Amino acid sequence: MKILFKLALQSFMVTVMLAIGLSVFAQVSNSSDSILFHKLYNEALKNGETDMNLRYLTSRIGARISGSLQAQQTVEWTKKVLAQYKPDSIYLQPVTVPHWVRGTKEISYYTVKGRRVRMDVAALGRSISTDGLLTAGVVEVRSWAELAALPNKAVKGKFVFFNRAMDAGEIETFKAYLGAADQRAQGAIAASRRGAVGALVRSLTPAKDDYPHTGAMSYDTAVPKIPAAALSTNSADLLSDALKKDPSLHYTLRMHCVQLPDVQSYNVIAEIRGTKYPDEYVTVGAHLDTWDLSEGASDDGAGLVQAMEVLRLFRATALQPERTVRIILYMNEEAGAHGAIEYAKQARLRNEKHIAVIESDAGGFAPRGFRIETTPEAMARFQQWKELFIPYKAGDIQLQQRGVDLVPMKEQATALISLDCDDSRLFYIHHSVLDTYDKINPREVAMGAATMAAMVALVSKYGL
Repeated sequence: MKILFKLALQSFMVTVMLAIGLSVFAQVSNSSDSILFHKLYNEALKNGETDMNLRYLTSRIGARISGSLQAQQTVEWTKKVLAQYKPDSIYLQPVTVPHWVRGTKEISYYTVKGRRVRMDVAALGRSISTDGLLTAGVVEVRSWAELAALPNKAVKGKFVFFNRAMDAGEIETFKAYLGAADQRAQGAIAASRRGAVGALVRSLTPAKDDYPHTGAMSYDTAVPKIPAAALSTNSADLLSDALKKDPSLHYTLRMHCVQLPDVQSYNVIAEIRGTKYPDEYVTVGAHLDTWDLSEGASDDGAGLVQAMEVLRLFRATALQPERTVRIILYMNEEAGAHGAIEYAKQARLRNEKHIAVIESDAGGFAPRGFRIETTPEAMARFQQWKELFIPYKAGDIQLQQRGVDLVPMKEQATALISLDCDDSRLFYIHHSVLDTYDKINPREVAMGAATMAAMVALVSKYGL
């Protein structure tokens, strides 16, 4: 009996000591990670180069739509800057991308009682031209159900005007955007199916102004292609009011856009080789391209310089990752994610093991945390790490990542992680002429870079 009691006591003491040891280890680990976080944030805020790089990108290169000369200049410039940060390797990954050109400025107006009323519009990305002036009647809808309920004769030969606004009552504007983006992406297909000659879409912004917001739209080979344009919110409201007074008014649109042959471009990739697990990868990236209306400071210039800064921060703080850290600057996120698809294809062919893929494409505003798609077990680990981010106001860890360039890696990476930012201002400038450097806060961009570097450091150290 005494022997059994002694054995039980020893087992209990071992359990207690093990628990104490693990607790002490966790505290020591947490302490060392906190010190690392401080170094990364301190370096980013005091010596960071995100602002200098963003100024150059927006002022010297500017709009860099896929297939353009400016897109190629961005490839060359980012490779040069990354090389200055002394990665272990740097290379270009070829990718074939589309080349769409807007052409001369759109002409748009409606005519009522012989009077022309000018509209502010922008062709949606990948739209066909109108082949001269296109004039037709207009039918307004605010939902797919409204369109479906209309008889064919009410739609055939007309413009379908999709006037569903972003939900102003939605606290998270990104959700409001996603709740209305389907009409931009699929509107031309749905309208063409019913015999329409064109699609007009209310701009995806909570603002009430005269600036149209472009973005990608799609075609279906089963139905004819029709031109599609975004109306500024003020123009959309004006047209809606006019239709109430005169449903028979006519709308005129002229667009000169053209889809040119595909061209070869590149993803830009740089690496810091892992010291213990070099064949396991943690990637961090953003996209090189923009739409053609602005400098693309927020989408995705801020993300681009943040991803580059992660490499600089690792070198500046002498941080040696245990797993290989790979910086990926993707080409053509805006019009098909061709760069991300090609990256995933090559990673699969090489049978690479990706622990996590991380992206910054949420505007470059104040970082709030991360949105993650992963296993429950890995998510539990991220939740344990959130305490480290809380002092930097970036401790919000949520499900459902939002990175378009992450999706092709869904079956190959343990975790897909998108940097989550305060989205209060993003959609006021998103995909419009307003997306310029002066809308960006340099400190917020630097904080985002440090936040991503900290997450990369954790995953490369502990794995998932």
